[in-house]
Amino acid sequence: MLRKLLKIGGAIAGGMMAYRLYQFLGSPRWSWMPPGDARLEPALFAAAGALAAMASVAALSDYGYKGFKRLEESLVRLPVPQAASGIAGLIVGLLVSVLLYPSVSGLSGVLGLIPLTLSFLLGAVGFRVGIGKWDEIGSWFAALKADKASRSGAAAAQEHKILDTSVIIDGRIADICKTGFIQGTLVIPEFVLEELQHIADSSDLLKRNRGRRGLDILNKMQKELDVDVLIYEGDFEDVSEVDSKLVRLAKLLGGKVITNDFNLNKVCELQGVSVLNINDLANAVKPVVLPGEEIAVQVIKDGKEYGQGIAYLDDGTMIVVEGGREFIGSTVEVMVTSVLQTSAGRMIFAKPKLLEKAL
Repeated sequence: MLRKLLKIGGAIAGGMMAYRLYQFLGSPRWSWMPPGDARLEPALFAAAGALAAMASVAALSDYGYKGFKRLEESLVRLPVPQAASGIAGLIVGLLVSVLLYPSVSGLSGVLGLIPLTLSFLLGAVGFRVGIGKWDEIGSWFAALKADKASRSGAAAAQEHKILDTSVIIDGRIADICKTGFIQGTLVIPEFVLEELQHIADSSDLLKRNRGRRGLDILNKMQKELDVDVLIYEGDFEDVSEVDSKLVRLAKLLGGKVITNDFNLNKVCELQGVSVLNINDLANAVKPVVLPGEEIAVQVIKDGKEYGQGIAYLDDGTMIVVEGGREFIGSTVEVMVTSVLQTSAGRMIFAKPKLLEKAL
């Protein structure tokens, strides 16, 4: 069916070009034409051009069909925002050609094809520019949308929170959403889902369990929690790293990245992208422990340095007990000496109270 359409289109184009060429040559008389049949000359000239074009299309149909199929497949693979940007560029190119039409409409003969050629070229250039600049155009529209929302007082409700793989596997995001502290739309990129799928299909048991846990968390968030979840189907094919894609998407949507990945946190800060770090939130709501405070802990294992013992608070905060190795397996009162807090977590250093009294 497609080859037939190509042949018909070629015949129409060939006939039109032959008719234009006939007019350009000044309606010549041919010696083989009988007198009185001058009216048939344009029709015969156009028919000859149509037949020649149809024959050319038939000879090149396989090549043209393959090229058309490649073009069709590439257009189908385009993300919807990128395709919309390309169409917008095409429309702008055609509008420019309409503005230029009066200056070239007076051309005749073969030069009369210039307006059609100009429209085709400007439309193609506009489409290519639209596709190439779709992320910048999307950022511009997102900025306008965010500005409009902020003026109407609805910025918080419309703000996008983009989840990365680590925070989905972690699972605490579901509990945070359940409390209602997260506002706006949670965006789950399709490339993050693909990474979760690869992890869930891993041959390593630990990775496989983590991937399945992440998929279960997403399923719970969509079905059980009262939050808006958006699956972003676009991709950035020129970028291979998932973290880089998250940064690009955050810039495109004007949103924030939710993560507990320390390295991604730093990359986002360098790129000027807002970050919500789950570990920072967890540290902020942990009970405050001050140097000099006395607490009772159970020492459970050795530390990295000689003589150290390791204990944990109920919230999972690690306590390094100097000289606590001899108290492994028992509960002992310790005195806090210092507290170290970073985005990676909080660590408490302490000494057994018995040693402090002895000193």
